[in-house]
Amino acid sequence: MTSDYQRGRTALGQRLRELRIQAGLSGKQLAAQLGWPASKVSKLEHGRQAPTVDDLRALTDAVAPEAVTELVARLRALETHYASWRRQLAAGTRARQEAWQLTESSAQLVRNFESACIPGLLQTPDYARWMFERTTSLHRSPQDIEEGVRARIQRQQLLYEPGRSFHFLVWEAALRVLICPSAVMAAQLDRLAGVVGLDTVRLGIVPLGVPLPVVPSHGFWIYDDALVMVETIGAELRLVGVAEIDPYVTVWTALEAAAEYGAGAHRVLARSRAALVL
Repeated sequence: MTSDYQRGRTALGQRLRELRIQAGLSGKQLAAQLGWPASKVSKLEHGRQAPTVDDLRALTDAVAPEAVTELVARLRALETHYASWRRQLAAGTRARQEAWQLTESSAQLVRNFESACIPGLLQTPDYARWMFERTTSLHRSPQDIEEGVRARIQRQQLLYEPGRSFHFLVWEAALRVLICPSAVMAAQLDRLAGVVGLDTVRLGIVPLGVPLPVVPSHGFWIYDDALVMVETIGAELRLVGVAEIDPYVTVWTALEAAAEYGAGAHRVLARSRAALVL
């Protein structure tokens, strides 16, 4: 969670408290009126919990109906930066993949570093299926796995559009993480080897053991130097400020310099494939 996000959530909470006090209600009275647990109003007002749109509509109906547009706009601004996976996946994996495609299709240069898995735009259907099974189980989201796989493969059509540029960096450790059967991983590594040399795609592998001036702590996407997206275990971050984007560009540049390309990338892929027990 970014400090900007937390500050925004705290400011939203303070506004909720202001409206409640103006309506002459205590926190307990408001919670009782809305049928909420007694602690919920306090958590919202102190920025310890983010409200949903339904929360805001219910609350403003009780204290200040005219404020609903303002508060929903504030919440949407927060969600531009931070959105929990539980909320993101509420409509299923297909909807999330289609949202990703809209973001990708608006960029000419897409850069993606992955430290623990294969980039989504380079995944085989079988690998993607295992990824979605893991994700939907963790977040208890709708099990529309086959629809999600089809939507992910549809996203990959962007790789073949002239005028676009995709640059992927994959830490060698991601080639060894078996979230799927070995045979599926073998086919996935073959797929990666096949995209080396594709006109619109540049694939680099950051080998294990190579000295790094940065810590590759998590994966991230950079879109035209205007947006960074980060997937954490619990949420997705969307960073748009220069001060937030610059560190990712710096890390990207360091990882790019350490990566192997072409024949070197093929050697790392072959090494990882040979280590699989089939």
